[in-house]
Amino acid sequence: MKSFSKIALGLGLSAAAIFLLNSCAIGLPKGAEAVNNFKADKYLGKWYEMARFDYRFEKNMDQVTATYSKKENGNLKVDNRGYDYVKDKWKESVGEAKFVKKPSIAELKVSFFKPIWGSYNVIDIDEDYKYALVVGNNLDYLWILSREKTIPESYKQRFLAKAKSLGFKTDDLIWVKHSEKD
Repeated sequence: MKSFSKIALGLGLSAAAIFLLNSCAIGLPKGAEAVNNFKADKYLGKWYEMARFDYRFEKNMDQVTATYSKKENGNLKVDNRGYDYVKDKWKESVGEAKFVKKPSIAELKVSFFKPIWGSYNVIDIDEDYKYALVVGNNLDYLWILSREKTIPESYKQRFLAKAKSLGFKTDDLIWVKHSEKD
């Protein structure tokens, strides 16, 4: 019986380690490239989430925003906020983002629960930094962001086409609602 307990404990610890390492996977989906000549200071400020996949951590949320600011250590503070329309309350999560290579390459890792880090890669952005396409390290994570509560159809189609070309299932995207008051 003791040897079974040791085996079960060993398997459990191994599974937990694999899960933790998988959660910390950093990188880009196959074929995707982070924006080069990225201007981190232009990226700072408030972004409205236009679309995403159905993530457990954003379940039932509308009016989702992400606000980025520079920290003293050179990293970015990430302040995510959204309204849970099922629980009828606002939720907020504050984290930190670090550039993986250098600030001129939009390949970052972000953590809301250290030591777990996830990929945050800007793979397309307009020249005025008003609209952005962001992905994780695989085809499970994708966000379309805007500085406004709407996005022009031309950028929406541009980002959807790029995401589809990389293998993302864009038909599964949730289009986030924003009220005029938020």
